[in-house]
Amino acid sequence: MSITETIRSDGRALWHLLAASNRGETHRDRLNQFYRGQADVYDSFRKRMLHGRQEMIDALPLEPNSVWVDLGCGTGENIERFGDRLKLFSQIHLVDLCEPLLKVAKSRREAYPSAAITLHEADATQFSLGDQMADVVTFSYSLTMIPDWFAAIDNAMRLLRPGGLIGVADFFVSRKHVEKTGVQHGWATRTLWPAWFAMDNVHLEPDRLSMLRRRFDTVSLAQNRGHIAYIPFFKVPYYEFVGRKPLT
Repeated sequence: MSITETIRSDGRALWHLLAASNRGETHRDRLNQFYRGQADVYDSFRKRMLHGRQEMIDALPLEPNSVWVDLGCGTGENIERFGDRLKLFSQIHLVDLCEPLLKVAKSRREAYPSAAITLHEADATQFSLGDQMADVVTFSYSLTMIPDWFAAIDNAMRLLRPGGLIGVADFFVSRKHVEKTGVQHGWATRTLWPAWFAMDNVHLEPDRLSMLRRRFDTVSLAQNRGHIAYIPFFKVPYYEFVGRKPLT
């Protein structure tokens, strides 16, 4: 993509971030309105602000013939991030409520004819595999956009077999007081970033990471800061978490 094309693409993405409607009676309606005009430029713009996705995926200790469920899959870009390890999955289920983003994911799936990839227009809090269980469940910058994120994590627990893996990469802010192993954010970070992201219905809850650590045995955890496109000098906190569902 040329510089001119990048600027034009970024301009459209920024316009929708700042001015597109994200109102609607349901979460599905809000997602469809917000992403309808920018789904085709979603990946090129957000690759510079959604940090830690590759690191989270690389940290997953996969086994052959695994079943993977990506909750809030968006455009399905995560299938590219597994590279050669994608062949370790016997089934791949990409789940999202947003029709424009799933349309991009459908096009991306065509590049992987040998992979058993199924797309589901479904709610991450309610999606089910029936009697089957997943070996891996991931949330890649989707938990902050799910209104009932408690239910989404509970559903991930239901989907996973005992010993199964959960992987999450997302923005966050810390609690005012944290345990010794946590990262402490100052008042400005804990106040300003949540207010800024909330304008686009992205909610940086301080308790989300704590709940993940409570519900799952930690395999790996990294807490960092990354740049946001076109916002110089400021970095937003994000984390990469890999956990394992307890055996009992």
